[in-house]
Amino acid sequence: MECRYYHKLDDGRVECLLCPHHCHISEGRTGICRSRSNEGGVLVSEVYGRPCSLAIDPIEKKPLYHFHPGTKCLSIACTGCNFRCLNCQNHEISQVAPSEVGHYDLSPEAVVELCIEHHCPGIAYTYTEPLTYLEYITDTARLAHEAGLWNILVTAGYVCQESLSDLLPYLDAANIDLKSFSDDIYVKISGGHLQPVLDTILAMRDAGVWIELTNLLIPGINDDMPMIRRMCQWIASNGLADNPLHFSRFFPRYKMQDIPPTPVQTLKAAKQIAIEEGIKYVYLGNV
Repeated sequence: MECRYYHKLDDGRVECLLCPHHCHISEGRTGICRSRSNEGGVLVSEVYGRPCSLAIDPIEKKPLYHFHPGTKCLSIACTGCNFRCLNCQNHEISQVAPSEVGHYDLSPEAVVELCIEHHCPGIAYTYTEPLTYLEYITDTARLAHEAGLWNILVTAGYVCQESLSDLLPYLDAANIDLKSFSDDIYVKISGGHLQPVLDTILAMRDAGVWIELTNLLIPGINDDMPMIRRMCQWIASNGLADNPLHFSRFFPRYKMQDIPPTPVQTLKAAKQIAIEEGIKYVYLGNV
């Protein structure tokens, strides 16, 4: 399917406008996400209607603790991510091309029908980076709302605001992975920048989307307590003190096999800082 967020360049390449990378993509190549390709001067989503993963999950797994607790959701994912996190927990589907994994053929209409069939009150776009297949989830989310279902986004939040604005009217809740409060760490560990993620959080807040934040603490990388305090101060000062903050424990994964698991005491110290800065609901994950 032709993508909605791009423009053509004079030399046959296309510039993707979905996320801040603004990939310039040559004929037959893909952008950083591996799922948006240049086919004859047209930017095409290779994963529209082709999810690689389907499951029914408790909503707390997202994690969302204050949005319809005790319910289940239909979780759906396509391959691709516009980050290159060295610690990626789902690298088998997020850091590969669509051709490298199996997939289902499910139109937006079919996803909604599947959700209703399994008596799930909502759909979660999750596991990889759903914003890289924004056209697919926007079309699905619109139909879900028409059917009385809610929509959840589990995301790293790295997207251009003009693109995100098409999804916001149909989005009910989101868990945003705030990887650190340092641009240098974002560049080093994930291959992106901090400010666009903060912009996404504020855009969702302004649109009335229920937000919960997750901060995975990696020993020696983003567990600096003064930085965590600055992050919590930003959260509280931007009207999100009542929104849950999840500090999650790191375990060795992907290209970070040499780093030990996060000490539980580190998470407890981060939780204490968050409480001191006025954040009312702080949870520890992976413990």
